[in-house]
Order: sequence, then structure tokens, then C-alpha cells
Amino acid sequence: MVTGRQIRMRHWAGAALIAIATALAACQSAPTPDQMSRTTVETAPADLQLLCAGAAAKASGVDSGKALPTSSRKLDSKSFQVELNVAGKPTSCIVDTDGKVASVQPA
Repeated sequence: MVTGRQIRMRHWAGAALIAIATALAACQSAPTPDQMSRTTVETAPADLQLLCAGAAAKASGVDSGKALPTSSRKLDSKSFQVELNVAGKPTSCIVDTDGKVASVQPA
């Protein structure tokens, strides 16, 4: 049979564990910018993504509102690859930093 004293001891032990865990969590520091995954891939600027969306919509013959960028990445110092959803179909676009669309293809 569990006594009232045993229940109080378990309560205090649980509270102590929570306090220790909270203290340890507060000691952890945030990762530095070079350790964050977001900084390892450079995404295309919004204006270039929108240019690709417009070009992909035109190439597919759909309304521009149905071409949505889903991701992008830098290919080299002058170009980006933009992945799009064009009316439910995955599409890939290559655009340079001057805003010239090099290609639009089904992904």
C-alpha cells in the first residue's frame, strides 16, 4: 500500500527532475548562422521566382495564378533553378540573375 509520505516523495522527485531538465535546457545555445541548414543553400530572389512562374504559366497555357514556386536553389554565380507547381504539374525553370529565363521544363 502506498502511503501519503511516499506520494509526497514521488511528487517532489518529479518536480526536482522537471527543474533540472528546465535548467539544462536553458543552458543550450542557439546554433551559429554557419551551422543552420537554411544558410547552406541560397534560394532565388522572389522577383526571379515570379519571373519563372510567369514563364511556366505561359509555356503551359494556364493562368499565371496557377503557377506557384515551391522551391529554388542557386546553380552557380549567375543562375538559379526554380521548382514550380503549374496547375498540379511539377515544372522546373532556370533563370539567370539578369532575369532571363533560360528554360522551362516538366520536372
